[in-house]
Amino acid sequence: MAKRRPASAGSDLFAARGSAVRREAAPLAERMRPSSLHEFVGQSHLLGSGKFLGELVRGGKLPSLILWGPPGCGKTTLALLLAQQVNADFVQFSAVLSGVKELRAIIDRARENQRLYGRQTVLFVDEIHRFNKAQQDAFLPHVEDGTLTLIGATTENPSFEIIAPLLSRCRVLVLEPLSVADIQLLLRRALSDRERGLGGWGLEISHEALEFMAANAHGDARVAYNVLESAAELARVRGVTVIDLALAEEAAQHRALLYDKAGEEHYNVISAFIKSLRGSDPDAAVYWMMRMLEAGEDPLFLARRMIIFAAEDIGNADPRALLVAVAAKDAVHFVGLPEGRIPLAQAATYLATAPKSNASYKAMLAASEDVREFGPLPVPLHLRNAPTKLMRELGYGRGYEYAHDFPEHFSDQPHLPEALRDRTYYLPTDQGEEKAIAERLARWRERRRKRGSDDR
Repeated sequence: MAKRRPASAGSDLFAARGSAVRREAAPLAERMRPSSLHEFVGQSHLLGSGKFLGELVRGGKLPSLILWGPPGCGKTTLALLLAQQVNADFVQFSAVLSGVKELRAIIDRARENQRLYGRQTVLFVDEIHRFNKAQQDAFLPHVEDGTLTLIGATTENPSFEIIAPLLSRCRVLVLEPLSVADIQLLLRRALSDRERGLGGWGLEISHEALEFMAANAHGDARVAYNVLESAAELARVRGVTVIDLALAEEAAQHRALLYDKAGEEHYNVISAFIKSLRGSDPDAAVYWMMRMLEAGEDPLFLARRMIIFAAEDIGNADPRALLVAVAAKDAVHFVGLPEGRIPLAQAATYLATAPKSNASYKAMLAASEDVREFGPLPVPLHLRNAPTKLMRELGYGRGYEYAHDFPEHFSDQPHLPEALRDRTYYLPTDQGEEKAIAERLARWRERRRKRGSDDR
């Protein structure tokens, strides 16, 4: 007679959490932890129909995963819910509190679950980047032979913090900070939930206070819950039933700035930022940048705008500007806030003080106009590739001049369609490195123009 399959440890854990959250002493963030994937908010790029994790849980078995994302984005909760969804035994392991003895006990239990009940064991390791190489090595054979399914959570880049053999056996999933809309949804739930949240307190919240709390959290749900809980306590002590902006600011110990991320002030401030960069005013650029960051703007939004600016307004006058802007984007994504403000400030001051040229941008616009006006003009035969005998017989590639066979590695052969042979799109300025480009290009264009005249 087969042994009776025991209840999932994941289910037991959630049941324990369910009883714990009813205790008023438990923090609001803990009480509002989702009990099913249906309640989970955020990470839509991973969950849902047709998404990676959605397909996995329908398959009924999890692979080993590394969940990489900022604090408060749901890494621990997601691990719990995934284990619950596939009815796996869920075990947490701590680098600080657990050692080899505890790991052996977990492995013995996992083998028994696998042998007697055919059930998967998920070992969850929070802050896995804090484990040293020897500790990570201890997991490796048991992950490799399928005894354990590892789910590691980290705020640090796994490429630098996880040993290569373990990393190669795990699927790395990048979790994103929760959006302002996501956090607003979670706060509304907490205010209306009578069993786990603040629904029994009879509180309302103003639109401004809700927006402030969500923006001030910077994508961290735990921060938002803590501010809401503090604001609710203040409201109860003072005998008020509406959490307004002033109360929210007091609870957060942070003053809201005039900056509506979805309204006119958003466009006013970002416009001031870009125009300060274009006007070579690093002081103003940093000021407007900090106005946005202090008000809760997504730092990656600012990084994206600086990348666009570097190509549009600086271009080849200083080709390094684009590299600096992209590096700032990578840096802020890697370190998060508040430290991410430092590389953003470096990039803003660099862009503001760089020589300016919009010649590349203007060349793009001019070429785009001709593309729309003339349509798909035929590619000259000498520029076409000729991978087959028929194409070679038709003249494809015939007469092509390989530039590296010529002095200066330059061929004065034309490359535009015949109808646009005399067009000039890119007009470099005399700013920065574009001055040398302009001199070089003038020589080449004169040689190409002379050849064109001779051919005619």
